[in-house]
Amino acid sequence: MRMTSSTIRTRRSPQRDKATPQSRRAIRAAAAVAAGALALSLTACGSSDNDSGGSTGDTQPTTDNVTLPKLDGTSLEVAAVWSGTEQANFKKVLEEFEKRTGATVTFVPAQDPIINFIGSKVAGGQPPDIAMLPQPGAIKQAVDKGWAKPLGSDALKELGENYSQGWQDIGKVGGKEYGVYYKAANKSLIWYNNQVFENAGASEPETWPDLLNTAQTVFDSGVTPFSIGAAEGWTLTDWFENVYLSQAGPEKYDQLAKHEIKWTDPSVKDALTTLAQVWGKPDWIAGGANGALQTDFPASVTQVFTGGDQPKAAMVSAGDFAQVNIPSSMKIGTDAKVFPFPAVGDNGPVVSGGDAAVILEDSKGAQALATWLASPDAAQIQAKLGGYLSPNKNVPNSAYPNAVQQKIAKALIDAGDDFRFDMSDQAPQAFGGTPGKGEWKILQDFLKNPKDIAGTQAKLEAEAAAAYGN
Repeated sequence: MRMTSSTIRTRRSPQRDKATPQSRRAIRAAAAVAAGALALSLTACGSSDNDSGGSTGDTQPTTDNVTLPKLDGTSLEVAAVWSGTEQANFKKVLEEFEKRTGATVTFVPAQDPIINFIGSKVAGGQPPDIAMLPQPGAIKQAVDKGWAKPLGSDALKELGENYSQGWQDIGKVGGKEYGVYYKAANKSLIWYNNQVFENAGASEPETWPDLLNTAQTVFDSGVTPFSIGAAEGWTLTDWFENVYLSQAGPEKYDQLAKHEIKWTDPSVKDALTTLAQVWGKPDWIAGGANGALQTDFPASVTQVFTGGDQPKAAMVSAGDFAQVNIPSSMKIGTDAKVFPFPAVGDNGPVVSGGDAAVILEDSKGAQALATWLASPDAAQIQAKLGGYLSPNKNVPNSAYPNAVQQKIAKALIDAGDDFRFDMSDQAPQAFGGTPGKGEWKILQDFLKNPKDIAGTQAKLEAEAAAAYGN
């Protein structure tokens, strides 16, 4: 599952670019609230929720907050890479749109990377009306190719009423709004096997030095500290982004995300040096670097929570969505716990991901569907079903089916603009989102040879310059 393209040129609010000590403390607090909620309250989900199914109760919205046109006889297609329960739950959102408008909406399963899938559909003259794009860089690419269409006045009205400025900004290209961020994720968490921690006498770390000490304590107890699903390069970019945001700060993060500073910048050297403190110890990684490079993301989570007192690893850095890969035999909040990604600098990071609805075939029906997806009515349908987080600030917190998801949702909304979107997802796809290429491949190589910091920086810069065109 990846929650995770030319540079996205977004308009940043002063609050986002120049975070005050108070706002930075709020960021850390939001991460702590989210992790605390997971650690203490996920038991409310019950083991049956580990498939992300969540509540199966009434999914109808309790209010009618959005005005939609009558669309009898209109047929629409929506493409996304979602499958299984996630796809089934999203289809319920589309079904409600059908009931309200009279339109017929077909879900089109897409392959990842979806921008390539969309390109083949456009070339064949059959693009879907709307695509759910997981990267801001993919939105920019769709705009540059002339595929994406700007949002109309009704959708813009919903965005303005329901989303913070930060979530609006990351859907913009050239000052125009193209994306409705329908789904979000918290990617600044580390999950751990509580029994291993208890056996080792280890505690949850708050800072990077604490994390290194915890890892050593776990290692001394006879268990490998970390599991890394490095077969999927995006897991490594998540590690880098959390370290870089906390260590270099939000302004540098924004500059690097837009390639306004080079990957040869000293701040990147510092982040890679910090990562090498973990990646440079093969005994700390399940299977060593070679083993990690053969481990996909689901397996990286599962192997932390299988094997009794001797799992393959004690911890895995993963987003809130990792819970769907934890075996049902492990009680979340008791056996499987989580803490915020530790602070490398003065403050812990909050890195988010998300999926945006982008119009490819402009029509009254497509604009209405984008408007619907920007509304709290749509989001609360899927919120009630579990395994979903919305950046829509007007979704009632009570719509989430249990205490943990309510607290995670509240933490996201309370953070306002004080978050940063996944950096690799903001990059051109050739650099930040393609298996075996760009940042993914270079960080995989760095995992194998974390002493080559200068060489890694040079490769990153060369690939980034080619992809961004500057």
